[in-house]
Amino acid sequence: MQRSRPEPKFARSRVSRLMAFGALVLMAGWSIAGPSGLLAWSENLRLLDQRQKEVQQLTAHRDELKNRVALLDPRHADPDLAGELLRSNLNVIHPDEMVMMLK
Repeated sequence: MQRSRPEPKFARSRVSRLMAFGALVLMAGWSIAGPSGLLAWSENLRLLDQRQKEVQQLTAHRDELKNRVALLDPRHADPDLAGELLRSNLNVIHPDEMVMMLK
């Protein structure tokens, strides 16, 4: 009469428990050190603050450009801005103006 050994069942149960424990350890490690884990949280917040500052700067620059475009509308151009652009781009001055070179 042969008796069945309980050892293979015990070994199989032990292996499945070890695999489950390994999976839990892997998931815990991933949640701590992964790309969206606890260690990356402060880095993500720093990047978010940096991007928000960059967006504010770009928004201010865009508003300046919108204002400049509005001032250069051909139907009613701002004479001061038109004169400034003529002087800077074409080196044009009025005869009664005096140019002073600053160092």
